[in-house]
Amino acid sequence: MLVVAAGDGTVNEVVNGVAGSHLPVAVLPMGTANVLATELGLPRDPIRAARMIPELQPERVSLGLLHAAPQISRYFLLMAGIGLDAYVVVKVDLEWKRRLGKLAYWLGGFQQLGRRFPEFEVHVDGEVWRSSFALASRVRNYGGDLEIAKTACLLDDCFELVAFEGEDSFRYLIYLTGVLANLLDKIEGVRIRKVEQVEFRAPKGLDVLVQVDGEVAGQLPARVELVRDAMTLLMPASYRRRFGGHLLAKG
Repeated sequence: MLVVAAGDGTVNEVVNGVAGSHLPVAVLPMGTANVLATELGLPRDPIRAARMIPELQPERVSLGLLHAAPQISRYFLLMAGIGLDAYVVVKVDLEWKRRLGKLAYWLGGFQQLGRRFPEFEVHVDGEVWRSSFALASRVRNYGGDLEIAKTACLLDDCFELVAFEGEDSFRYLIYLTGVLANLLDKIEGVRIRKVEQVEFRAPKGLDVLVQVDGEVAGQLPARVELVRDAMTLLMPASYRRRFGGHLLAKG
């Protein structure tokens, strides 16, 4: 087995090394905002998490695969974000990140109020949506504090695609309220769908960034697809009990 003491970005590096293998991977939460540890229900204390390793269960899980400009292909375990959040990731001050942790991302996000967010195209199931921030997620948690993709699950063989429409940054205060109130699917301008692949295209001359698992990984045009049965992840048995009840048991 492989034990990784790291944040989500470094875990992503490991994922890209073990994708396609059957080597079991366990994670000890470190880093700025360990979304994976929060999703799995692991203790934030890496020593406590290490003591749980003998109790963890191996689960075969799917991975996302990003194909983006310029000629980038990268696996991801958690999510791919296009537009606004990738812009925030690249703009976050490293000193803020070191001192403030995940609060630095919140500050970076609120600093964007007042600017306009360029829209791009989301091509899904034969439809074309307009969006300034789209998330193709395999997990419920976003940044460790919010739940945007409310029905996503690592044990499921799909993404939950959440697309936010509009160029006005102040509109995102309404979207944030919808997330906090668990009413996002009722908010005008938000589209949610289960998908296995999706494409994103930017208008000519517009640079739109893509992030995977919290690290910038290219720009549009991009395609995200699901790769089934791609890695073995060690997780608490309670994760399947909490979130896997609606899934068919895997062989």
